[in-house]
Amino acid sequence: MHTRKRASGSLAAAKHQGTRVVMLGTGTPGPDPDRSGPATAIVVGDTPYLVDFGPGVVRRMAAAYRSGVTAFGLGAINLTTIFLTHLHADHTLGYPDLILTPWIMGRRAPLNIYGPQGLKPMTKHVMKAWQIDIANRTIGAEKLAAVPRVIVHEIKPGRVYGDTKIKVTAFLARHGELKNAFGYRVDTPHRTIVISGDTAPTEAIVEHGSGCDILIHEAYSEATYRMVTRKWQGYRRAYHTSSRELAEMANRAKPKLLVLYHRANPGAIGGPNSEHVLLKEVRQLYKGEVVTGHDLDVF
Repeated sequence: MHTRKRASGSLAAAKHQGTRVVMLGTGTPGPDPDRSGPATAIVVGDTPYLVDFGPGVVRRMAAAYRSGVTAFGLGAINLTTIFLTHLHADHTLGYPDLILTPWIMGRRAPLNIYGPQGLKPMTKHVMKAWQIDIANRTIGAEKLAAVPRVIVHEIKPGRVYGDTKIKVTAFLARHGELKNAFGYRVDTPHRTIVISGDTAPTEAIVEHGSGCDILIHEAYSEATYRMVTRKWQGYRRAYHTSSRELAEMANRAKPKLLVLYHRANPGAIGGPNSEHVLLKEVRQLYKGEVVTGHDLDVF
């Protein structure tokens, strides 16, 4: 039986080996104080990689560092390779923070970021929006050695990145009218992790997630689906995956562990879905191991 554990002080003494998944943010657009915006770190040995950067991502990395996941470095200065699923605000609002705060704290290597078409102009506008701050920190009393550098790679489906520790494959997600939305399959020497991003059911999840070690997938509860208006029911069907649909895909993909995140808000009644209701719905149809992800969980 898999044992889920949060990052803890005991991890500080652990050797930097293997592959860990750190749930930095598991929330939705709703401002839940217990769940930062979507952000998932994959740490291979002493090297961190990041998928998505919702609001709060840098401070969640700082919390993980304090709890023993030291690969990020103090101030997240060691993170230099990042992947983005899509351009919705809840997955990108941490972008200025990710560019600027670790730079202020001492990062000098460029950020390499891989994501959908539109990421280049977003980056350009972020840099322009903070140009006064950047100029002041490089020319003023701080005299930082160089401006923050961001290298953007707008991607298409297929292999998008590889180094000695990790291979990353992008596949198309189904997120309503948003054409450029991706999920990622991440292969390391120790594990295979698949991250759905935001998506309605798609065969790509089964194809790329077949037999994976960890499938991290968004979901909404069918119980709360019945509580929202017809408009929002249609939205959910087009943009997201129900508990039943996810269970059916998981039965085919057979991941060793299914992690639920980005649980859709139930709309008019307010607040995130009840965890036990969503879990119960999935478990009624899927008998593999499944948990709900919380911020700072480590798998």
